[in-house]
Amino acid sequence: MRKNNNLPALIFTFALLIIWQFGAMKVNAAYILPTPLQIIKRLWELREPLFTAHLPATMTCTGIGLLISIVLGVALAIIMDMFPLAEKTLYPVMIASQTIPTTALAPLFVMWFGYTIWSKVLVTVLITFFPITVTLFDGLRSAKTDMIDLMHTFGANDYEIFFKLKLPAALPYFFSAMKMAIPMSIIGAAIGEWLGATAGLGYFSRRMMTQLDGAGVFAPIVLLSAIAMIIVSIISYLEKKLITWRGDL
Repeated sequence: MRKNNNLPALIFTFALLIIWQFGAMKVNAAYILPTPLQIIKRLWELREPLFTAHLPATMTCTGIGLLISIVLGVALAIIMDMFPLAEKTLYPVMIASQTIPTTALAPLFVMWFGYTIWSKVLVTVLITFFPITVTLFDGLRSAKTDMIDLMHTFGANDYEIFFKLKLPAALPYFFSAMKMAIPMSIIGAAIGEWLGATAGLGYFSRRMMTQLDGAGVFAPIVLLSAIAMIIVSIISYLEKKLITWRGDL
């Protein structure tokens, strides 16, 4: 089994932070480029509004949007795998949905739904469902044709082939999709809050920008990045525990 060594990533991250620290000190303009230490200090100073009001708002939006994206993505992937006509019909539409700039649609969602949570949820779903659908669809298609033919030879029906062959083959793809979708769902929620909201980390970052508080702008971003990395780490851990038949994990 391949060892998971995070030391190179930690060293590289530490080096980037050192470069950032001294580069920002050289610029000496905290409202434009604060140092990492200034951001951490500001994050601690703003911990009460961030953790009690704005973080729960963003996580609620992220959770709802991600849940909808998972249900929608899984359903679309299964439908396209089962029906070739559905693949030909839906795939171009999904690609077209990803070519529309999110910043152009988000104000429309605010106009339609106001500053409610659903305008942010829609932005999250729009960004997140596509990688889940496409990755899981590729996973379902990764089942070898000769294995499918062999199961048909032994009298297996489509239901048995799906659950005993295609679903196990697609499970690693699903976890890969989740590791992509989680950061994207957080980004989607933050974008929606940035463009129209009364609470949330994206809204808070925009408010700090109007006050020329550079460290205050970065503080919610750092918090979101940390949360995304923690959740992705949890997903990776679950992947290793659940997919026991893959020795390369």
